[in-house]
Amino acid sequence: MIIDIIQLASAITLIIAIILQNRGTGLGSAFGGEGNVYRAKRGMEKTLFHLTIVLAIIFFATAIVNIIY
Repeated sequence: MIIDIIQLASAITLIIAIILQNRGTGLGSAFGGEGNVYRAKRGMEKTLFHLTIVLAIIFFATAIVNIIY
């Protein structure tokens, strides 16, 4: 039961983190409309990027534990 709650919470926060990352980009950048080839992540953007990775690992770990048990 606790694993289900952890998985649900991590799924919701992972969705929010992904939406917050894509907030500044428009549809034009999805098709290559932006000229920036490489741009360093700084400050909050970098923190949000690392948080997204950690949340994805937690989500997949709880999914695997759910499958096993």
